[in-house]
This record gives sequence, C-alpha cells and structure tokens, in this order.
Amino acid sequence: MLGHVAEDLLASHNREYDVEPPYDIAEAGDLPADRFSDRELSWLAFNQRVLELAENELVPLLERAKFLAIFASNLDEFFMVRVAGLKRRIAAGVAVPAASGLLPREVLDRSLSRSRELMDRQAESWRKVVLPALVEEGIDILRWDELNLSERDDMSRFFAERIFPVLTPLAVDPSHPFPYISGLSLNLAVVVRNPTTGGEHFARVKVPPLLPRFVKVAEGRYVPLEDVMAEHLGQLFPGMEVTQHHTFRVTRNEDLEVEEDDAENLLAALEKELLRRKFGPPVRLEVEESIDPQVRALLLSELGVTEAEVFELPGPLDLRGLFAIASLDRAELKYPGFVPSTHPHLAEVETANPADMFHALNQRDVLVHHPYDSFSTSVQRFIEQAAADPQVLAIKQTLYRTSGDSPIVDALIDAAEAGKQVLVLVEIQARFDEQANIKWARQLEHAGCHVVYGVIGLKTHCKLSMVVRDEPDGLRRYAHLGTGNYHPKTARLYEDLGLLTSDPVVTEDVAHLFNHLSGFSLRSGYRRLLVAPQGVRTGLLERIEREVQHHLAGRPARVRLKVNSLVDEALSDALYRASQAGVPVDLWIRGICTIRPGIPGLSDNIRVRSVLGRFLEHSRIFWFENGGEPVVAIGSADLMHRNLDRRVETLVWLKEPDHLTELGDLFDLGFDEGTSSWWLQADDTWVAHQTDDDGKPLRDLQERLIATRGRRRQTEPIS
Repeated sequence: MLGHVAEDLLASHNREYDVEPPYDIAEAGDLPADRFSDRELSWLAFNQRVLELAENELVPLLERAKFLAIFASNLDEFFMVRVAGLKRRIAAGVAVPAASGLLPREVLDRSLSRSRELMDRQAESWRKVVLPALVEEGIDILRWDELNLSERDDMSRFFAERIFPVLTPLAVDPSHPFPYISGLSLNLAVVVRNPTTGGEHFARVKVPPLLPRFVKVAEGRYVPLEDVMAEHLGQLFPGMEVTQHHTFRVTRNEDLEVEEDDAENLLAALEKELLRRKFGPPVRLEVEESIDPQVRALLLSELGVTEAEVFELPGPLDLRGLFAIASLDRAELKYPGFVPSTHPHLAEVETANPADMFHALNQRDVLVHHPYDSFSTSVQRFIEQAAADPQVLAIKQTLYRTSGDSPIVDALIDAAEAGKQVLVLVEIQARFDEQANIKWARQLEHAGCHVVYGVIGLKTHCKLSMVVRDEPDGLRRYAHLGTGNYHPKTARLYEDLGLLTSDPVVTEDVAHLFNHLSGFSLRSGYRRLLVAPQGVRTGLLERIEREVQHHLAGRPARVRLKVNSLVDEALSDALYRASQAGVPVDLWIRGICTIRPGIPGLSDNIRVRSVLGRFLEHSRIFWFENGGEPVVAIGSADLMHRNLDRRVETLVWLKEPDHLTELGDLFDLGFDEGTSSWWLQADDTWVAHQTDDDGKPLRDLQERLIATRGRRRQTEPIS
C-alpha cells in the first residue's frame, strides 16, 4: 500500500484533474429542451452509413463485402459496450434521462429495435445484393447442399484431418450443466436421440475460431465452416442419431470496470478484470431463423436473455468472416492501389531518400496528413532516427494502441538498450487492446524503458512523442503531436494529421506535459496546447464565444470542426448560440452527432456533413475564423464527455500559414456540394448525397486527396 506521504501527494495530484459538475442542460432555459438527439441512436445511424457503403454499387465489390464485415464488427462492439452499459444502468435503478430526454429503458428499447432493423437489412443486403454480385465475379459462397459430390468428398477429408481433432462436444444432462458460451463465438446447438431409449439430449459444439470462417472448396468456391461441421456431426456422437442442429451466437458485456482502489497496482487489476470479461452477462443472442422453437426456448432460458435480445437471421451468422473474402487477390474488385509518399519537406532533393529528420525540422514545422503522407517515412522515421542517433539523450512517448510487430516499440527498445533515457507512457486500458498493451509494457520494461501508466482515474489518449538532442548550441527538443495512434498498420487505413516540430514553445509545453503525466507536477497552463481534462472544453468555449463577438462587431467569423463524435452538451449549446447569433458553423462528423442542424431560430446556420470511404476519417481539426486571422488546432480529442473529462487529451495550435491554408482547403472540399457525403437533417436522418442531378457520381474526397497529393509532390519545392 502507499504510505501516508505518497497518498497525500497522490491526492493533491488528482485534485488537479477534478472536473466541474456535469453540465446542467436545464440551465440553458432559452434553448429548446428537445435540441439533442440520442447518442446511441446517432451511433446506429453512423453504422447505417457504413451499411450503405456496402449497398453502394459505386463501391468496388470486395470493398462492399468488407463494409458488411465492418458493420458486423461495429455492431458487436456496440452491444458489448453501449447496450451492456444501458443494461447496467437499468439494473442499478438509474432513472436519470439522457440529454435527449429519454430514460435508459427507452434508449435500450429503441436501440434494440433499430439494431434489429439494421441486422435484417444487412442480411438482405448480403443475400440479395452482394452475394449475387460475387457469384457473377466467380466468387461463390455456397451452402453444403450446393456442393457437388467431389467437393463433398474433399470437405469430408478436410473435416477428418483439420476439424474433427479440435472439436469438443459438450453434452447437457443432469451430470453435465449447460456449458459456458464465450462471447462472439459461433456455436452449433445439436439435438441427438438415443436409438435404444428414444431419449433426446442437447449438446453444444463450438465452431473453432482459428480455422478459416469460409473454407475454400475449389478456386472461387467457399463453404461456411459450420456447414462442414454440421454435415459430419454423427462422427462426434457415435451410436446416436443427430436429429437437429442450429447455429447460434452470443454477445456478452465485455466492457472493463477497474476499481480506482486497485489503481496502485493497475496492471494486476486489469489482468484480473480481463479474466472476468470472458464471463460477462449476455446482451444478445443471434440464431438462424430456422431454429426449432424448443431449442430456441432452451437457449433463452439457459443464457438468461430476454425475448427482445434474440435476433433471428438467415444464415450464415457472423458476417465478420467476410473480411477474409474481402482480402482475396482480386485487385480489379478493390479500390485502386495506393502507396503513400514521403512528404516533400522530408525527402532529399536528389535521392528522394528520407531526410535527416532533425535537419528538416530545424528548417520548418511539417504537417503530415496520413495515409496520403507516409507514416513510415515521417513519424516512424522520426522515432527510429532518434533511437539510432548518438546525439539523442532521451525519448518520451505515449502509446495508446500499437501493432503486434511495431517498429515503434522496437525503436524504443533499441534506444533504451543504447543507454538513452526512454520514458513510455502506455495506456493499458485502451478498450479491447488491453492484453496487447500489457504485453508491450512488460517488454519495454524488460528492455530498460521507464514505463508508466498515466494518471489514476484518467485514460491517457494524447498522441505525443518528444526527443531531446544534444546539439552544438545546446539541448534541443523535437516533438510529434498527432490525432492518431502510433500504429503503422492502421496509419495506412486511418486518415490522421500530425505536427512534427522543433518549435521551442510547443516542445516546452510537451516537456511539461510529460512531466505532469509521469511525476507530480502541478502545472496546468500551456502556451500552445489545450490539455484535457482541465483546458480543452474551456478553451474551445472561449474560442466559440470570440467568434460570436467577432460577428457582432462585423468582422469575419466562422467555426469549422472536424471530429469523430460530437456529444458534449456545453459545447453543443455554445454552437447553438453561435448559430443564433449568425455565426456559420460547419461540423464534419464521422460518427455520433447529437446536434440537430437546420432548426429555424436555433441552428439555421449549422451544417453537418459526414464522409465515409476507403480510409477511416479520424483526424480532429478545430478552426476559428478569428476576425479574418484564423486560429486552428489539431489534436486527439473528440467532443465527448469521456474525452473532455476523463482522459488526458491534447490540442496544438498551428501557426504556419501554409498549414492553415491546407486545412482550410480540406474543409472547403469536405463541404463542397460536389463532394460525396451524408448530410444530417433536423429530424436526425442522414441523407446521402452521392450523385448529381444527372445521376453522375459526385467527387470522392479521398480519391481527390490521393490525386492532389501526387501533384503536390511533383510541383512543391523540396528542402
């Protein structure tokens, strides 16, 4: 246990992170009570937009299959976290309405109903749209009855050699209780009859998760793994008659709850909680629509799910397996190939090799835009060069999510082994990456890195890297501040921004923030950063109010925000008031948005757009017109309670005119009516704008950026 002195220090440290009481939306009495849509239903609307990409014939076919898989994966997480949370609140007797005015029970009922509609739509999109299109392209996803005799023989051999050895049938009888069904596992419910006694028995057989979800039968022909298993169940129950088999799948509460009392040994507490995750209560049961009523009733009874939590669907269940189909080597059925290029300010003139990062950053700040600008020759190169440079004395790094074979982790280990001071702040509570982050944390510790786990009661979500280098004129700091994780693989799929800089003001701010995170610093003020939970909400509120004052004084005023989600009521109300004052407000939101635009007298001046495509729009940009001299920030924070109150987040104000121009052009492109996007309406519906009046496709923003990035590299001067 901590000693009394340490406890006192810890208490004073945590008081710095005390947040104001939750914003009382009733205080805004002059604003209508129904001004917010529900965040859970808004998230489901986002996943509907993902589904619409799967239905869009303008999207390459295998990409449409992938979007079906993404939709399924997204919905799994929604149930594991959001639906599970609603059920916890209801069970605890929480009767406080959400900002939308809905009680937890109402939100749960509407979420289940809407989820049912979307799952039915997904199944229909698969069976009637995507599957027939795949067949036309020579990719057949078959059921067992559609295989020819030769293929059935091949699958029988495959079953005997690859499947049968790993199967474990679990019977249910007085001596065998109903087995535990792990979350997201695919299972066969089997009914067998004893031919001697006539007695019937129930058994469960788990579909092995490490075998291919769709088994390749022949070139271009695949069959679901559970179909192969179902046809050979007699081999698992010799002497018995298999009378029924039905596929089912359970989703469980898999959100983690680590008690703050355990925080002094957070690593051990989290590992213990990860074990509990496997045994979370069920929140959804998916069954094939052909299931026998008695088997269905048995599953409901034994699993403890309600009728509203049962989803009957046509097979095959669990379309996440389509990720494998989407990865087939059929380039003509995918988005055109794209290879990120080195940012021109980070490439040598003659050789086009990666530049000396420290020399380049002494010349200017560099704003990188991934995946259009290569992550490996910018951010990764920055850390790798620092690890190898004998003049570098120290590296400080935050890690929220990273990949299993991360060159970032390897570089940090190399730096520590070379004798450099390496501090790594690992967020081991990054949802669904906890186990991996524990592994990397221990690996870094064993290599000699100083590993810390952030601040008790908060997640460290900011994206920061700092290098301290001994140079002829003294020590100099270099930093990277980004909107996305240090994850080389997702950096090729996620759209993000990052600032590479040696600006002494920014790097001093970053240094103080690292000291705050790893020690007992009481500093809360920064010159070029906004830091949550103390400063992001208040800083943005001040900026919005300044825009109102600029507008009232007749100066140029405008607010433009690009975030993944907008939920925070205080900021939303500030945007409503800015709109009422006449300030144009443009909101570029990928996911959740609880603001209602276009309501007369309230949000006439608010526009909300959403862009989805081959890359996941993930950057966060905060633009304020500021009387004609724009101030712009990028950072890690979305506008949600968890980001602003329960996480360490950072925004950095940009100062280079060309960076402001680049981001201004990006906003102009995103809100141009010739750009394909979804538009949010006052009634909470999203309308797709993907073709013009003549039916021609509108501009694909991401494809345009790929093209313009290429042209920029051909024309822009390189230092």
